[in-house]
Amino acid sequence: MEKKFKFIISGGGTGGHIYPAVAIANELKVRFPDAEFLFVGAKDKMEMQKVPQAGYKIEGLWISGIQRKLTLQNLAFPLKLVSSLFKSFLIIKRFKPDVVIGTGGFASGAVLKVASMLGVPTLIQEQNSFPGITNKLLAKKAEAICVAYDGMEKFFPTDKIKLTGNPVRQDLIFVDDKRLQGLTYFELNTEMRTLLVLGGSLGARRINQLMEKELDFILQLGIQVVWQCGKLYYDEYKHLNEKENVHVFAFIDRMDFAYAAADFIISRSGASSISELRIVGKPTVLIPSPNVAEDHQTKNAMSLFDNKAAILLKEIELEEKFKHTFADLVSNDELQDKLSKKIHKRALPNATNNIVDEIERLIGIRK
Repeated sequence: MEKKFKFIISGGGTGGHIYPAVAIANELKVRFPDAEFLFVGAKDKMEMQKVPQAGYKIEGLWISGIQRKLTLQNLAFPLKLVSSLFKSFLIIKRFKPDVVIGTGGFASGAVLKVASMLGVPTLIQEQNSFPGITNKLLAKKAEAICVAYDGMEKFFPTDKIKLTGNPVRQDLIFVDDKRLQGLTYFELNTEMRTLLVLGGSLGARRINQLMEKELDFILQLGIQVVWQCGKLYYDEYKHLNEKENVHVFAFIDRMDFAYAAADFIISRSGASSISELRIVGKPTVLIPSPNVAEDHQTKNAMSLFDNKAAILLKEIELEEKFKHTFADLVSNDELQDKLSKKIHKRALPNATNNIVDEIERLIGIRK
């Protein structure tokens, strides 16, 4: 009789942590149909809704991060940490997992810490080019660390690092074959080139302000626009749909068609976005958010910019540099070609399979 494996997966706080966690679980389920799964997240975070929607059980910990300024929430942190460690202990003792997988977020830190103390094998999936403090601390006891960037030896033990990439939607791998479908889906002019603007599902205020200000300039370049402004900002910008060749959305549900239709992309540089952009391989202008922990987005963007695989504009540079930079990109076929080839060269499209291969090694299935 084959062993029935049990997996605890912990990751959350943002979609960038939740999506990889669910993707890993889905692939494990394909390989081990009889396996049991339990997710662990933070009680008041989005994973408590998103994970059950994906068909998995989840338990919540009372945990949150430390704020940069002194707040009452910070004073409660030690109590939350002790509570989360104790509950993680009870969960692991009861569920008896064969391996614990962490994809980031504060709940992940507590669960992996306790698992290591109890001798349960752990695997870290680090999405960013610059890891957070939690994963740096957990790395010492982890059996494997799956990363998406070269040069992670600066942060983690070399012998534990596996360059796997970040899980991405598989429908993005052959987007070039869907170009006509994409143009039709968004009712675009097939004679014009298309700019896709992405600020994440919630939206990016500064990118939206930039687009509103420079929209006429972009249209004058003969470029039509597909713009995901985010659900928080849609009411503010939906009137711009009245302009010819402008298509504003709160949320884009067919990202494969959006990427397929795009000739140019303006995007934030979260870990998931970077992984998708590498696979899609379109000329891209990255505008990192300066408001994320440890400035991850800027570091992610730099990993492409330093390799001449993307254009990087910081928010403070937009007033001075955007017009010239974007006009130069649109008019320079050689630059477009170089950016496309260099960013696509850095794609890691088989990330989910690669990560699950590592998990199989931990449980003795694969050598």
